[in-house]
Amino acid sequence: MRVGSPVRAGLRMECADGRRLVLVQESGGRAAVPVLFARQRVTHRGVHYARTGRYVSPLAPLRAERARAHAEFAEPGGRAWTERWAAYAEAELRVAPAGPLHEGTWRLAPDATDWFVERHWPHLLRYDTDRGHLTWFGYGDPEGDARDLLPLRTLSAVAAPRVKAYRRLYREGALPPVFAWWISGLSVPVVLDGHDRLTAALAEGGRPEVLILSRAADPAWTALLSKRPVVAYEERMAVLEDGPLRAVRASGEGRRLARELAAAADVPALSRAWPFPGGVAGWEAAAASYVPGWRPDAER
Repeated sequence: MRVGSPVRAGLRMECADGRRLVLVQESGGRAAVPVLFARQRVTHRGVHYARTGRYVSPLAPLRAERARAHAEFAEPGGRAWTERWAAYAEAELRVAPAGPLHEGTWRLAPDATDWFVERHWPHLLRYDTDRGHLTWFGYGDPEGDARDLLPLRTLSAVAAPRVKAYRRLYREGALPPVFAWWISGLSVPVVLDGHDRLTAALAEGGRPEVLILSRAADPAWTALLSKRPVVAYEERMAVLEDGPLRAVRASGEGRRLARELAAAADVPALSRAWPFPGGVAGWEAAAASYVPGWRPDAER
């Protein structure tokens, strides 16, 4: 997606010294409101976070009729189904004043980097809290800190009416995807829209389809990442032995190179952050106001 405006997004990350981050959201000319405070650990082994309960999805609520119509159009999870839902989300995000889009080039696609670890999915329902810690490497951290998706609001109960409606859609095979946004400063995608759909899929013992929004990588960076697989491909081709299987093996090497080049192109670019007004003192005052008592141990 090529986006020409705005220069500064309505939903954006702001930062201050000392690895201090805050996700703010503004809409309709109103002042920006913090929705998530975060502080990276000095050892770069994780990030502490605190939600404020102020987040509002930039997408309109999804109706069951649309979900079933998309499922009838194409196989859920398939390419055509995914492209239709991506087109829907793009249209919504382009006109959303409280959304994350700002000028530049963006991608909205399924996870292409194998980010989600199967054994981490159950942690979302068991361990997700408004104040917590996400581990980046896991050494010595509690098991529940290994979560690959960060909700921006408290997840609803599995028996909540809206979750129950989405659970029916999941059983029908018509549940829409969860829309997430990759934020490099958190090193995790956050849930833009679909908190109740996420809960519904997990409550049914399944996994949601997830489309991740991210800034597209700079072509020069993609070209740099592509050099190594191209050189490796040329070296493997140079030692292929002649014989009846050469064509088959060469074809396999070509497919392998194509996968590696596609993966290089799918690496997301770093997220952009703006300076937080007032710097460290302003951030500390805002955190004390919106998440009183939060004292993240970021020095270990």
